[in-house]
Amino acid sequence: MKINVLGTVILSVFMAAAAAAHGRDYSKSEGLLQYVDPYIGSGGHGHVFVGTSVPYGMVQLGPSNIHKGWDWCSAYHYSDSVLIGFSHTHLSGTGCTDLGDILVMPLNEIRTPRGNQDDFEGGYASLYSHDTEIARPEYYSVMVERYGIKAELTSTDRTGFHRYTYPAGKPASLLIDLREGNGANAWESYIRKIDDYTVEGYRYVRGWSPSRRVYFVLKSDTPIVSFTAYDDNDPQPGNQLRTASVKSVLGFGNVSQVRIKVALSSVSCENAAMNLEAELPHWNFDRVVDENADRWNRLLQKMTVYTDDEKSMRIFYTALYHTMIAPTLYCDVNGEYRGMDDMIYTDPEVSNYTTLSLWDTYRTLHPLMTIISPEMVDRTVRSMISIYRQQDKLPIWPLMSGETNQMPGYSSVPVIADAYLKGFDGFDAEEAFTAMKATATYRHQKGVPYIMEKGYIPADKIHEATSIALEYAVDDWGIAAMAEKMGKTDDAAVFSARAGYYRNYFDSSIGFIRPKLDDGTWRTPYDPARSIHTVGDFCEGNGWQYTFFVPQDPYGLISMFGGDKAFTDRLDSFFTNTDSMGDAPSSDITGLIGQYAHGNEPSHHIAYLYAYAGEQWKTAEKVRFIMDEFYTDAPDGLIGNEDCGQMSAWYLMSALGFYQVNPSDGIFVFGSPKFRKVEMKVRGGNTFVVEALDNSPENIYIRKVYLNGKPYAKSYITYQDIIKGGTLTFEMGKKPDRKFGTAPENRPAVTQVF
Repeated sequence: MKINVLGTVILSVFMAAAAAAHGRDYSKSEGLLQYVDPYIGSGGHGHVFVGTSVPYGMVQLGPSNIHKGWDWCSAYHYSDSVLIGFSHTHLSGTGCTDLGDILVMPLNEIRTPRGNQDDFEGGYASLYSHDTEIARPEYYSVMVERYGIKAELTSTDRTGFHRYTYPAGKPASLLIDLREGNGANAWESYIRKIDDYTVEGYRYVRGWSPSRRVYFVLKSDTPIVSFTAYDDNDPQPGNQLRTASVKSVLGFGNVSQVRIKVALSSVSCENAAMNLEAELPHWNFDRVVDENADRWNRLLQKMTVYTDDEKSMRIFYTALYHTMIAPTLYCDVNGEYRGMDDMIYTDPEVSNYTTLSLWDTYRTLHPLMTIISPEMVDRTVRSMISIYRQQDKLPIWPLMSGETNQMPGYSSVPVIADAYLKGFDGFDAEEAFTAMKATATYRHQKGVPYIMEKGYIPADKIHEATSIALEYAVDDWGIAAMAEKMGKTDDAAVFSARAGYYRNYFDSSIGFIRPKLDDGTWRTPYDPARSIHTVGDFCEGNGWQYTFFVPQDPYGLISMFGGDKAFTDRLDSFFTNTDSMGDAPSSDITGLIGQYAHGNEPSHHIAYLYAYAGEQWKTAEKVRFIMDEFYTDAPDGLIGNEDCGQMSAWYLMSALGFYQVNPSDGIFVFGSPKFRKVEMKVRGGNTFVVEALDNSPENIYIRKVYLNGKPYAKSYITYQDIIKGGTLTFEMGKKPDRKFGTAPENRPAVTQVF
């Protein structure tokens, strides 16, 4: 497809003139927000959302491309140049596709919305260019080239705010497409013109999330002089239409600018109208942009980085931004929301959340929240307990009113255990424990009956059995630790044993985790490098990666290898082995260092395991390499799926110089701090400072450590020491101090529940 270069230049000039007319430069943000670049991760396999949202908001308003496959999971990819409109919900960084709800497209002619999204000539799609695009968290703008319309967007929690500037001489109009989503089309949709300024409607969807209902109210500041509803491509008489394929075109006449507000609800159109009135009763677009920016800046200020490297600032603060797109708000201003059972519930705190990518985020995002975003911890746990009440088990991967059941494990469990063990009390601990135990014994949960009866999941009975069982062992550690603290000794004993079931998969004759069959024999033949077998033993990984997947008991894993030397030898091989993963490895296995795959979560803790065997300096080496090579400020700056903040949370935590290996024990293992100084506002209102003296690209090794000015010999720090506030000082050097962290008493502590 040819692109008119002269036309693009003219459009750029038009945008610059329009910006001047508004009296402000929307391309630049103030405060720390100036270092956030939403394009990072929008290319490659990052799958991040590009558009405008508030922190943890219900609305993610931004551009949608024609869906072209896996790299369009967020509905936008930096490589694209075709726009089909602006939708109000988007996923960020996931490996599955959904959402794209309430798609609108400004037009400058009342045209029949004929054809499909991918029919460029016959449909309503338009070219666009990054040259005329501004992408900021608080503001998004682009020229819709086909029609010469400037689109500007901003948002509140539950409402998207649009401003469209139309060229003279053609009638201004707006298309609303309720059938099309990002890979999930509606099975029923509805639209109705309420009055000359207001339209309401809904779309009911079955997609990756098996059931969702999205209601909306759209209000315009300009009279709607014509309203045409279409059943697919056929115009229908009247001011309302209910069918699977609703599209509608609103005509505004010959006006130069139209502002519209679109509020969402999972409950009803009436609730959407209530959300609109409560959050955005005025028409001051710039005021909303400023309020949005202020909210982001206040949260970004939780971490202050001291460095002269602006590139690193962009990577760091964009990562922090990415960790606060999800979880997403999922209740109306009165606290109401639609549950997994299609019933309406009310959260008295008005803080129910969804979009919980738990298999990814339990590893680092949620431990990070316990430090810098404590207000989100209780909210998230309460939301998960609410889901338990609705479906008799804790969530696996909930998306609005649907449980996707995506990924192995019941990964809400370590999040709840971590919160409880760290002293969070904004939820009912007894109910939480009941939910955790019920989920771990829920016989309809994949493989749970085998765990309870055999102590392992047979690879010839359950797809991805080995990964599922290893995840359950991590989760069960959290149940055991919580039971122990609550004085539930019988439960602690049961789940302590289950947390050690990873041993049932270790084949000492080859030194690898190995799939086991129903008759008790090993999978044969077996190549630990192959990521996919006939049955499918592993989820998005291979035997090499899952051999080291015992974050709940690194010392037990080391002992199975026969001690520190044998363990670190195999770990060294892990980072150098280049055996083939087979003809069809999982597309999620990216960012390879030998068999290590940073683009996928099962590897994320592995570089930190060296510290448990007394070789912390090797952790420093690997972690610094990963930060330097796999995180950049380019559109392909993420080596794999962002996964709702997990990839970025790993960077943030590692850049601080420590990482919680066990997702529930509050022990943060030292790596290699990235910056000379970072100040954090931590839980309780204290400030925790991390200093790295003589830090540089070459000086990656920890030579000495001081905590509040006193020598500190340990290769880890506890959660309690972090939230007390104070100063952790690293002295960095070009050569490792191989004695640092070697003594057993200075290695990462462990809460023993086995």
